[in-house]
Amino acid sequence: MKREFFDRGRLRIRPLAERANKVRIARDRIDPASPVSLSGEVREAVESAARAIAGSRTLGRPVVLAFGAHTIKNGLGPVLIGLIERGWITHLATNGAGIIHDWEFAYLGESSEDVRTNVQAGEFGIWQETGLIINLAIAVGAYEGLGYGDSIGSLVAHDGLAVPDERELIDCLEARPGAGREPLSKAAAALDLLGLTRDLALGSGFLAVPHAFKQYGVQAAAFRLGVPFTGHPMFGHDIIYTHPASCGAAIGRAAERDFLSFAESISRIDGGVYLSVGSAVMSPMIFEKSLSMAQNIAIQEGRHIDRHAIFVVDLAESRWDWQSAGEPPPDNPAYYLRYCKTFSRMGGSMRYVCADNRRFLLGLYQALEGGPA
Repeated sequence: MKREFFDRGRLRIRPLAERANKVRIARDRIDPASPVSLSGEVREAVESAARAIAGSRTLGRPVVLAFGAHTIKNGLGPVLIGLIERGWITHLATNGAGIIHDWEFAYLGESSEDVRTNVQAGEFGIWQETGLIINLAIAVGAYEGLGYGDSIGSLVAHDGLAVPDERELIDCLEARPGAGREPLSKAAAALDLLGLTRDLALGSGFLAVPHAFKQYGVQAAAFRLGVPFTGHPMFGHDIIYTHPASCGAAIGRAAERDFLSFAESISRIDGGVYLSVGSAVMSPMIFEKSLSMAQNIAIQEGRHIDRHAIFVVDLAESRWDWQSAGEPPPDNPAYYLRYCKTFSRMGGSMRYVCADNRRFLLGLYQALEGGPA
């Protein structure tokens, strides 16, 4: 049966500078020294998380922070940068939207369009620079052996991309691949990039992409510091898929590397801390698969991963006592809080905190630094 596919080449794509945005990072950023008011319960949870993190870092164990896109949209970039600069967080992970908002802040200083208005106008997500530059950076990164987050981190850190010339890409295709998957993956990535540069009529060499607000880019800071910042997208979820430059193979190749990077951090989580902030689906889903793989290897080696602490932060209220009562029955609405249900099954200790991500992360930073949490 013949399938019909949407032709993105027919889209009228507007410059990003013409888009009205709701958030300006220089105006709306959260300063790590800003005063923060915490309720008694949230304050106690923040202090508990700070103690767990400090203990884990003393032992050299990982502290992984996975978060939804609103953590970036809410201006928490400076707080996240402070947490990795100080060595409190050893791995950052977000979804595809988090990657995009962080890049738009670094590039334009603004992000967050009016979805309702722009969908009705047929303009939502259909922006030239976001679609072209991010997709191209991922394709170049996939060819260079980078993951999703590092591809964008490198783009911002270097204010541009080194686009290989056609001869280099063709030589990679014509060379006899060595044993294993990696040489074949390199050749496939070269073919993807060759097709993309031809379709877009791009020249080779360094493509300058200045980032006037680079100091707010979390991915750039992580890249500079060598801290893993992994992107975990889902096809069709993000605005970069509307652009003709989108290459699913390149996205998948880079995202798979990031999943395996995330899984590597989780494989060392015994005695460590996992923070899941404002991520209803991405964080619990990638964690459970990663922990299962890690547990598989640990059991083969005569070990078991049991001493990790999980802190789940979101806005939904939950009257269920996840710490002592275990998993609720399916006829209880709390059963359908996916993030709580999943993490309650992951061993170690799990605590749910109903809190705004700005208050929790700002309070956590200050508690770790000995400030007024």
